[in-house]
Amino acid sequence: MNIQHILSQKIKQAMIAAGAESQCDALVRQSGKAQFGDYQANGVMAAAKKRGMNPRELAQKTIENLELGDLLEKAEVAGPGFINLFLKNTWLAQQSRQLLQQQALVEKVTQPQTIVADYSAPNVAKQMHVGHLRSTIIGDAVVRVLQYLGHNVIRANHVGDWGTQFGMLIAYLEKVENEHADDLALSDLEAFYRAAKQCYDNDAEFAEKSRAYVVKLQGGDQYCLTMWRKLVDITMQQNQQTYDRLNVTLSNDDVMGESLYNPMLPAIVADLKNKGIAVEDQGAVVVFLDEFKNKDGEPMGVIIQKSDGGFLYTTTDIAAAKYRHEVLHADRALYFTDSRQSQHLQQAWTIVRKAGYIPDSMSLEHFNFGMMLGKDNKPFKTRSGDTVKLTDLLDEAIERAEQLISAKNPTLSEQELQQVVEAVAIGAVKYADLSKNRTTDYVFDWDNMLSFEGNTAPYMQYAYTRIHSIFSRSQVDSATLQGTICLNEEKERALAIKLLQFEEAVQTVAREGTPHVLCAYLYELAGIFSGFYESCPILNSEDEAIKNSRLQLAALTQNTLRQGLDLLGIKIVSKM
Repeated sequence: MNIQHILSQKIKQAMIAAGAESQCDALVRQSGKAQFGDYQANGVMAAAKKRGMNPRELAQKTIENLELGDLLEKAEVAGPGFINLFLKNTWLAQQSRQLLQQQALVEKVTQPQTIVADYSAPNVAKQMHVGHLRSTIIGDAVVRVLQYLGHNVIRANHVGDWGTQFGMLIAYLEKVENEHADDLALSDLEAFYRAAKQCYDNDAEFAEKSRAYVVKLQGGDQYCLTMWRKLVDITMQQNQQTYDRLNVTLSNDDVMGESLYNPMLPAIVADLKNKGIAVEDQGAVVVFLDEFKNKDGEPMGVIIQKSDGGFLYTTTDIAAAKYRHEVLHADRALYFTDSRQSQHLQQAWTIVRKAGYIPDSMSLEHFNFGMMLGKDNKPFKTRSGDTVKLTDLLDEAIERAEQLISAKNPTLSEQELQQVVEAVAIGAVKYADLSKNRTTDYVFDWDNMLSFEGNTAPYMQYAYTRIHSIFSRSQVDSATLQGTICLNEEKERALAIKLLQFEEAVQTVAREGTPHVLCAYLYELAGIFSGFYESCPILNSEDEAIKNSRLQLAALTQNTLRQGLDLLGIKIVSKM
């Protein structure tokens, strides 16, 4: 049920019948204030200007041509030509009842797309740190939404598993194994990496061997490939534990490392040279792009092969886009990386388009995001200035949540406590991030994110448990509720409208990759339910029909909160 979409179509038809161009847009939006209706159509002014018409007259004619049906109570012209739209109570009640009976809260798309989502992207032989958090959880929330709508989603975990450092890492792994140290040396990947780097810097023989191993690995040497595979597997096993803790849907099957595109790179460079897109410049292969200028106003040179024959990230990203079209048949490719990658990706995609590697119909979309900052407004670090490991962050979240929940509800059993602590801790970390507009930096603040007030995971989870307790107390199974829904009170009506707007929020996330829109929706829904709960007695209602109607609204709210939080990858609990 997408009210905005239905109204947009109806208003557009009426605008055309009233004399607007066929390309006009109704620009239907939810109203900010109840006195301006439930929705507003703001497209009349622009349409009137194009036709040289009086906007208020066009608005009035649009209303006269509007097929109101059973959807609208009334439509009014306001200001210079806005149209205020008031929905009918009986229609809202019927739609709410219908939504409660449906299996899914949103309609599946009629034409599913194949969508590749490139997110998380950790590096081999390094532990995941807070810098990976935003890509991982924003990407995963959008992926869940797209799948829920019925799209065919391919998760692409673009793991950094290739490059010159692998010679050093293979040589060090060999050294560790020869010295009969067990694989535990890899349990702390950071320590392993640092030790390998130290050997490389201080031992000339080791450095020589490392450089030789890079060449062998890139040439497909079996021994080097086996050692390389071991490094990749151990890293991804550790990453998988983090994904599982974060309740993220990535698995080993989704790994598409940089190595995957390696065999494609020489042919791409040769092809770009043949097409005259790339040229040799001081021994390197470069693409000069008129679309990007350097500080002197000259076309920017993008290197795709170094003078020593090595390839760059740009070359890999060109290959990845080509692969996503040719092999994965993607309609859309979404990239979840931070804002600093923006120019790099735009340059790679400009080359991809110039070379004709993907059709015009395939969209490449950068869902960029800002930085995670500490309270000092600088990038979030440990006290000693190191990057915060993701496992350490989650451990601290668990610790803080346990203190909080134990104090709040000492009656929980040990098993219940662990369940609630895990849901609240991980939910709080994820929701604090997901509820911010991804394009901005945000300040990481434990006190705010674990608060039971405001737009936080604990507040949302608590809102869910409150409704759950209504059904526990009444001993009514919410799935068996029958009868009609009636909207006699203003608070009932406001709740019904908000419940019917769930699909609009979900569609926005799918289109624009903005989970904060869904968070804002759920927060508003929880607030509106709270107002409804205080003003409209449910279990104490004298009238059985009213009690039943309100229980249905409560059940639909519960379903919507559960589904919405699940799309964000946040767990719910039945008591807190």
